[in-house]
Amino acid sequence: MIYQAGSKESNDCLITIKKSNETKIHIDSIVGHLFYDQILQAVKETLDDQLVDHVEVTVEDKGALDYTIRARLIVAIRRMKNDV
Repeated sequence: MIYQAGSKESNDCLITIKKSNETKIHIDSIVGHLFYDQILQAVKETLDDQLVDHVEVTVEDKGALDYTIRARLIVAIRRMKNDV
């Protein structure tokens, strides 16, 4: 199953997450040329903080700040854990 949180509105992001054989992170961002590394770090740190691995995460970013990316990912993770 695929779990998601957020939206594709300006200054937000849509996060999707699903179980996988390995951890994969895909980032599509309108500001990726400037902030790709920071977005990737925010995703990796959040996954570590939530003790989650073996997932595929897709970030469709429309200029969201770090705390928004983290919050959306946490919600998607909780939805995934609650469905188990």
